[in-house]
Amino acid sequence: MAFRLQAVLLWMMAGSMIVLSLVVFPAQSQGQRPVFQTFQAGQSIPTYISPEGPGNRPGDRALAELALEAWTKASNGTLVFRNSEEKRARLRLYWVSAQSGLYGEMRPILVQGRRGAEVFVRPEIEGLGGEIDAAARADSLFRDTVVYLTCLHEIGHALGLDHTANYDDIMFFFGYGGDILNYFQRYRQKIHKREDMAGHWGLSQSDIRRIRKLYPQPDGSPPKEPEIRRGQ
Repeated sequence: MAFRLQAVLLWMMAGSMIVLSLVVFPAQSQGQRPVFQTFQAGQSIPTYISPEGPGNRPGDRALAELALEAWTKASNGTLVFRNSEEKRARLRLYWVSAQSGLYGEMRPILVQGRRGAEVFVRPEIEGLGGEIDAAARADSLFRDTVVYLTCLHEIGHALGLDHTANYDDIMFFFGYGGDILNYFQRYRQKIHKREDMAGHWGLSQSDIRRIRKLYPQPDGSPPKEPEIRRGQ
């Protein structure tokens, strides 16, 4: 019993430290390495996506599902997500209103004694900066791009990936600099309609290598090198 309590306390302490570093693309980077393996490779992850929330639009659930599918593809199928009721879900995504200008956030949780994560995504673009606001008002696909990439980034944290200094990565940390508007626009330029997102993951080769290293094939075979695909 004492061992279990100690393990829970250590997990909660680690989680509180991670929260400070994962708030929506900003915060202190931990370097280019996995933080922890939240889930077990090859086992389905019970997942809950909130049906509503401040600023949520009917198609936003599909954007979150596309982000989950992207990580499944990137992992060569070692990450599998299945719909679950909220209380049993180890990965939970909620739509939230703006807080301190953040796009999203991840918080570690325990679900029946097992590691899990809550992901919070802001679907309201207004208030995120003049250029971002203007682009979202003028172009609904740009708005969808911001929401999709935020889901992708925060789910990456939920899976155990931390920030990087590589501008090409979905796990890139804006604290290193770089043009935020361009970060989203370069993805937007790859798609002509929302359906195109399924073929453009928004992940770099480095993102894919890292997730395959963190969630290797159950048979113990070494992680496969990512296939060079245009538009990822």
